[in-house]
Amino acid sequence: MKNSYYFISDIHFGLLNKREEDERELKFVEFLYSIQDSARELYILGDLFDYWFEYKRVMQKGYFRTFTALNDLVRSGTKIHYLIGNHDFMHYDFFEKEVGVYLYQAEIEIELDDNKFYLGHGDGLVKNDFGYLVLKKIFRSKIAQNLYSLIHPNLGIKIAKGTSKTSRNHTGSKDYGEGDGLFEFAKTKFEEGFDFVILGHTHQTRIEKFNSKIYANLGTWLEQPVYGIYENGKFEIKDYK
Repeated sequence: MKNSYYFISDIHFGLLNKREEDERELKFVEFLYSIQDSARELYILGDLFDYWFEYKRVMQKGYFRTFTALNDLVRSGTKIHYLIGNHDFMHYDFFEKEVGVYLYQAEIEIELDDNKFYLGHGDGLVKNDFGYLVLKKIFRSKIAQNLYSLIHPNLGIKIAKGTSKTSRNHTGSKDYGEGDGLFEFAKTKFEEGFDFVILGHTHQTRIEKFNSKIYANLGTWLEQPVYGIYENGKFEIKDYK
């Protein structure tokens, strides 16, 4: 019976060499098929790819097994929601039209079992990310994206890959301490009435209880594949082995 809700973030496909990427993709595909009978909904909280720039008539090659597994999960009756992150922000309509996945440009709010959830990638939410907020506004503007799309895909994707590496190194080395990090942001959402705040972006798996509220960070698949699961009123983060 499909009565569970799954959450994943920061897989960063496209980062490693081909052999390592093939191994990671097979593990991810295995995960998707393993939840086919139980997943009512799957939430991908950003950065499924280390870089993604989708032209109107061209898409970067590879990962057809991932697209097939996602579509098979949709066809099995699972709703998949994809909140785009800071690495995979350039989407047109491939995921929605060809895969059947719902795409979101920003954070979303949902309700499960009378519990209010705030879901997002996490980029731009910490207090010391002002510089990124400026870049985010520029990169996600339609003018900038339309201009970038005029670059030949071979060159455009190469540039996107290099920019993505710089951004990822910045994220990985940044100090997201409790004093000014996503946990502090989560507390502001708890004050607004949310019961669960689930984010990614920092690559640091974390689950914290604040009074009766839960903050969770889904970490990254670059180290140990992990996923969040909500069922029977309880949220957990589990390793996928």
